[in-house]
Amino acid sequence: QLQLVESGGGLVQPGGSLRLSCAASGSTLDYHAIGWFRQAPGKEREGVSCISVTGGITNYDDSVKGRFTISRDNAKNTVYLQMNNLKPADTAVYYCAAGVVCHSRLVGPNYGMDYWGKGTLVTVSS
Repeated sequence: QLQLVESGGGLVQPGGSLRLSCAASGSTLDYHAIGWFRQAPGKEREGVSCISVTGGITNYDDSVKGRFTISRDNAKNTVYLQMNNLKPADTAVYYCAAGVVCHSRLVGPNYGMDYWGKGTLVTVSS
């Protein structure tokens, strides 16, 4: 059973940077696409970024394009989300999830992902 654990969240000032990590155990990430999602208080969970099984394809929500970068290191069984130029609107609990491919929310509330981490809180405030 694949298990995912996020880390790297915390308090950061606007314009600052954080790098989130998604570490897998119980199985390899080699066979999974990995997505990052976030949920702010009182709002629905939204997709942030996703990376294909091989890492050859990545996508980003328009709100984070040019600021966030997703990457994977299969040797370390870890996926990263580098977040630069953070804004207060980025404040949320961030989740990573694994699935067969990167889907949109049209396939369902869980974006078609099969395994989810418990999340890590990112707070952007001055």
